[in-house]
Amino acid sequence: MDADPTREFVEQTWRDEIVPALADYVRIPAKSPHFDRDWAANGHIDRAVDLLAGWCEKRPLEGLEVEVVRLEGRTPVIFMELEGDSDDTVLLYGHLDKQPEMSGWSEGLGPWEPVLRGERLYGRGGADDGYAAFASLTALEALAREKTPRGRCVVLIEACEESGSFDLPAYIDHLRRRIGEPQLVVCLDSGCGNYDQLWSTTSLRGMVSGTLSVEILREGAHSGDASGIVPSSFRILRGLLSRIENEATGEVLLPECHVDIPAERAEQAAIAAGILGDGVSGKFPFCEGAAGVGRDPAEQVLARTWRPALSITGAGGLPALADAGNVLRPATQAAFSLRLPPTADSERAAKALKETLEADPPYGARVEVVLDEPCDGWNAPALAPWLEETTELASRAYFGRGAVYMGEGSSIPFMGMLGEKFPQAQFLITGVLGPGSNAHGPNEFLDVPMGVKLTCCVADVLAGHHSAHAP
Repeated sequence: MDADPTREFVEQTWRDEIVPALADYVRIPAKSPHFDRDWAANGHIDRAVDLLAGWCEKRPLEGLEVEVVRLEGRTPVIFMELEGDSDDTVLLYGHLDKQPEMSGWSEGLGPWEPVLRGERLYGRGGADDGYAAFASLTALEALAREKTPRGRCVVLIEACEESGSFDLPAYIDHLRRRIGEPQLVVCLDSGCGNYDQLWSTTSLRGMVSGTLSVEILREGAHSGDASGIVPSSFRILRGLLSRIENEATGEVLLPECHVDIPAERAEQAAIAAGILGDGVSGKFPFCEGAAGVGRDPAEQVLARTWRPALSITGAGGLPALADAGNVLRPATQAAFSLRLPPTADSERAAKALKETLEADPPYGARVEVVLDEPCDGWNAPALAPWLEETTELASRAYFGRGAVYMGEGSSIPFMGMLGEKFPQAQFLITGVLGPGSNAHGPNEFLDVPMGVKLTCCVADVLAGHHSAHAP
């Protein structure tokens, strides 16, 4: 493709049409079903679906079919299909459901109020992952304007990703014939190490999440009367966590959670670390004087992509500080998220975790682990030469720098699912979630120039896919 007219068209579309539409999308509190149990009655997901589908239906793409598919009792999906110059199929993926509000937003910013400061659009969901549908169709429009041939394209936008995509398998089965057999999957729900070049995600971690509960009393007791005899449920819970994690180092102690790191991924981590340097850890909002785990950037890249890590994401049984009295509480609960290496067996890890935590409960306390559905990670297949070349050329055309490959620490269940169903497919997993973008947290933003350049790169990759497979 000719880079100059492509860039000009995409920039104008982002400025005049995508950013205003994304602002409207940010205003919709379309929280994922895990965070809004009454999502169907509240209607926010449906509003987001209507906004995105309506925008897409108005695009000047001859033959574009846009359909909102609804299976009973499940969140809807937007399914789009556009025939191409060949039957070789590309599947483009994104999602429109959002994480909850989170506290700590800076003055003048908020989750449901879009604010454009300079080149960054603040608000929940714009970067994760509302922009995906807009970018996908704009890339297709750019190809059409340049009369550049491409294969058949299918776009799938789901509304359950932030809850683990538990509705998606049913839709994949329901739409299997209409999806076809994709040779290339483009996912726009990942991250980037910086905003200076195209980043391609090579792996995603799996996850075991759930709740650990410890109950020692039927009801609370005066701490002055009971302490010393009745063990604290918090102390019991803290000790149980030490069975699975070294609290001094963060090392996960369960062998089932570790794998051998492929040499290729270690080499890619070293290259990415050489580019990012201190930015590997420096992108996080540490308190003054605080620092991350480890000092070697390459080891830090591997720690967030190929090694297990435990996070406590919530707690129960703890009153607010203003309500904390001299009471020995009867129970404590902790919500946990255990990230797993891409090739670890999540079912096996989940079984080991539950058995380890529930065995021989201290003081005979009632200990229970309730697990969510375990999620396997994903490791990309070997990169086809045509995709490696096209990705490199696209990055240099629109960023002026070469492409970089690195794993991500998050999970996208859709990728593992597609990897199993379409084992011959190639994958371009990328996104706009770079330094400071803070997905899921306060002050989430979308870097608009990154979105523009990424959209241009997607158009080039679609053109490269057709060229590589043309007879």
